[in-house]
Amino acid sequence: FCRRDAYAINFEMVKNKHSAGQQNLNTIMYEGTLKYLSKTLCAHVNPDTVKEFLTAMLPHKAEKLQLFNHRPRTAVEIQLMVEESEERLTEEQIDELIQKVTDVLPGDPQKAGDGSADPEMETDQ
Repeated sequence: FCRRDAYAINFEMVKNKHSAGQQNLNTIMYEGTLKYLSKTLCAHVNPDTVKEFLTAMLPHKAEKLQLFNHRPRTAVEIQLMVEESEERLTEEQIDELIQKVTDVLPGDPQKAGDGSADPEMETDQ
């Protein structure tokens, strides 16, 4: 994807659990983390979608990982993720950013159309 020294998006964490030669990475990734991430929306993303999203988010270079992992749906969520969003973005730009996120990143196919709560917030107990 893109070269980063220390950051991984949730999608990469899920996909790397199956890659050969990832022994060092596997020693620090706990099964609980993988179990959690496999139940989030990142499990429904493919590499082409990641590339498309990262390209669409070029103007938001600093926040693209947060935007990918959290998939904001409201202006409030954008304000929490984008530093100085009030100064950097107009209301229209915020709406466009939310639209880009929802257009590029798929929702959970099992929950499509049923109005369920955000799967990132669900817990399995």
